[in-house]
Amino acid sequence: MKTVTINKLGQFLDQDVELKGWVYNRRSVGKIWFLILRDGTGLLQCVVVDGESDADTFNLEQHLNQEDSVFVTGKVKKEPRAVGGYELGVKKISVVNHTTDEYPISKKDHGTDFLMSNRHLWLRSKRQNAIMRIRHQIIKAIRDYFDNNDFILIDSPIFTGNAVEGTTTLFELDYFEKQAYLTQSGQLYQEAGAMAFGKTYCFGPVFRAEKSKTRRHLTEFWMVEPEIAYCDLEQNMDWMEGLVVYIIDEILKRCISELNDLDRDISNLATMASPFPRITYDEAAEILKNNGVDFKYGKDLGGKDETIISNQFNKPVMIHRWPADTKAFYMKRDGNNNDLALGVDMIAPEGYGEIIGGGQREDNLDILIERIRHHDLPLKPFEWYLDLRKYGSVPHSGFGLGLERAVAWVCGTKHIRETIPFPRTMTRLEP
Repeated sequence: MKTVTINKLGQFLDQDVELKGWVYNRRSVGKIWFLILRDGTGLLQCVVVDGESDADTFNLEQHLNQEDSVFVTGKVKKEPRAVGGYELGVKKISVVNHTTDEYPISKKDHGTDFLMSNRHLWLRSKRQNAIMRIRHQIIKAIRDYFDNNDFILIDSPIFTGNAVEGTTTLFELDYFEKQAYLTQSGQLYQEAGAMAFGKTYCFGPVFRAEKSKTRRHLTEFWMVEPEIAYCDLEQNMDWMEGLVVYIIDEILKRCISELNDLDRDISNLATMASPFPRITYDEAAEILKNNGVDFKYGKDLGGKDETIISNQFNKPVMIHRWPADTKAFYMKRDGNNNDLALGVDMIAPEGYGEIIGGGQREDNLDILIERIRHHDLPLKPFEWYLDLRKYGSVPHSGFGLGLERAVAWVCGTKHIRETIPFPRTMTRLEP
């Protein structure tokens, strides 16, 4: 008897197979009862008929509980009306383990706090399964895109001695009698990587001690950060656009079933071909003004501002050339206007906000030192970073894509906490 998984059943039509999984649901109709089995790869309707299965199996119905672990053997049949398009004519069910208590996540509605407190169990649900599978495919697409374009993976450290995105959102810790921080970004180390290899990226967790409770914020999230030598702002935007187009294309090829499980309207995703609109910060401010927003020029964009701007387009929009004071110390200034930084944010459609932030880096040593001092940062932790401008400095650019925000947009989920297996927020450190 061959042991198979639900997602491979189409290869075993009219054959007897064994599956290993858990009870997702059950119901009965006269002398027939149905077991919905999950095995981590999908859901399967298993049909138990009196006389076709052994007596012990048929009599199991009233003794099975949600999330009991079981072995199920039977014949694979095509059934277009069933979930996944196949069903199993059951011959035998063997119970591996009966749940000791009633499963806490039942079919009734549960509050968000309850579900998040039981996140370790909520991950088993159909919706969460679909989101995590899409997250997995987005991660694979990201890695494939950079690997296929000759980028080298250079891992950035998680412990750092310096700030990247300002000092107000640092998680500080003791590091063998020294002061250290959890990384806000791997970017500075990728700049070193780009000077060594030309094109590099890192992909890992980053940490922001931002006291925000919005649906777009986590204190720990994952970010992919490429860095490219001999690359200006316009070329950087080309790379940003290419990555997002590739991600969406792969998701539409490989995750339609999961998107359907989420009731995701994919009509907007299906239009994600190049080119994406590119507007300046000044043009973005004008859009807000024309939409009745009392926006103060020189400020960063808030969530509502981003939503209004994104609603003018059916694709991600890239906003570039920002007031320099809104951007980090390492951002290069516009040669035509020293008050503007060569930064760019990509705003996702449908009100999902910024999914990518990036720009061209300052490659002049003296100007970079001046910027560090202007931001009241100590020079010593940046001595190694300044070396990159002393020895072989070149124009270079890069960006960071926030994985969870991208997953939220693709899945159409309203809160970012569903897009990471175990979210960390201001109020949640467990499970």
